[in-house]
Amino acid sequence: MMLVLCMAVSVLGAAPGAFAEEKAKSTGNTAAAVDLAPGARSAILMDAGTGTIIYEKNSHDKLPPASITKIMTMLLTVEALDEGRLQLTDKVRTSEYAASMGGSQIFLEPGEEMTVDEMLKGIAMASGNDASVAMAEKIAGSESAFVDMMNSKAEALGLKDTHFANCNGLPAANHYSSAHDIAVISRELLKHERIIKYTGSYQDYLRKDSAKPFWLVNTNKLVRFYTGADGLKTGYTSEAKFCLSATAARDGLRAVAVVLGEPNTKTRNSEVSGMFDYLFSQYKMHTIYKAGDTIGTLNIEKSVKKTLPITAKETYSVLLKKGITQEGIRNELVLPDSVKAPIAADQTIGKLVVYQGTSVIKEYELKAGEAVPKAGWWKLFKRTTGSLFTVD
Repeated sequence: MMLVLCMAVSVLGAAPGAFAEEKAKSTGNTAAAVDLAPGARSAILMDAGTGTIIYEKNSHDKLPPASITKIMTMLLTVEALDEGRLQLTDKVRTSEYAASMGGSQIFLEPGEEMTVDEMLKGIAMASGNDASVAMAEKIAGSESAFVDMMNSKAEALGLKDTHFANCNGLPAANHYSSAHDIAVISRELLKHERIIKYTGSYQDYLRKDSAKPFWLVNTNKLVRFYTGADGLKTGYTSEAKFCLSATAARDGLRAVAVVLGEPNTKTRNSEVSGMFDYLFSQYKMHTIYKAGDTIGTLNIEKSVKKTLPITAKETYSVLLKKGITQEGIRNELVLPDSVKAPIAADQTIGKLVVYQGTSVIKEYELKAGEAVPKAGWWKLFKRTTGSLFTVD
């Protein structure tokens, strides 16, 4: 039997169909009726905080992603940094193969060494194909092994429209993704806050104190010209046309917009700016619980402690449409009546379900904040015998 605790929250302006990412659809009649990216072959607009999809157009079409591929390359790099497998000061040596990459590059020479920090600048700002391969070889030993990691990560993220053949997006057979999948990868990358230092910089130097300084200018001009824009990655090949996965933050919201197959950079930047304008003008964030808030308690059998407090590990929020009065938002804490010890830290113990009326608009998985070991036989014996002699 499950214990369900229901907590009603009266909120004005709930957006119809503000679904969680895994159940996401275009939200609101206005966004569905207006084509926010008429020039794009495929597009999507997503709230990064909740994964809610605001607008989509052919978002699951499998298309060549060009250099937007590097979002996955950067994701695996920052994961390695956060897990301690890499340090920003580590040296990365450029192989003959990495130096041979054409297209966008930072003109690495065979045998040249740069730090991980410098390579990330070269990838994020200058879209360096050579830097991407050098970084892939540093992390996985070879580009092919790194590509296997990329595809494994795509599978772990539940992506159905993506297969990588290289780490930089140069044209290759069986190399494709979709606007939807790129938005999911982008959202995952944004969980690693350090990346904004690189994707949000408009200009910087490489080899600044050397005989051959290299001036970097971000290929994503929105970083300079759109207030709040701080990433993520541009892309272009003759097959893919002009592509962009962009992000901007304003008024407590962070947007992710992806366009593929745009006819030129002007249209690409204009349509992404319009998508950002739409989200920021039409939506707001409503917080259900803040990180650290106590949500409830879980009863535990045969453990060293009888109950486990359940706290929010992150801020639990829903995206709501501005200016439209809807039914109140309510949330339910769904837990078992009790669980038997032991419980591992981060073990799933229940879920928080957010409703608008009778529709589920968001589900948060709840995990144990600490390990709870099973009580020893003597403690259980004392607890049992003590209860026998307790007088009501």
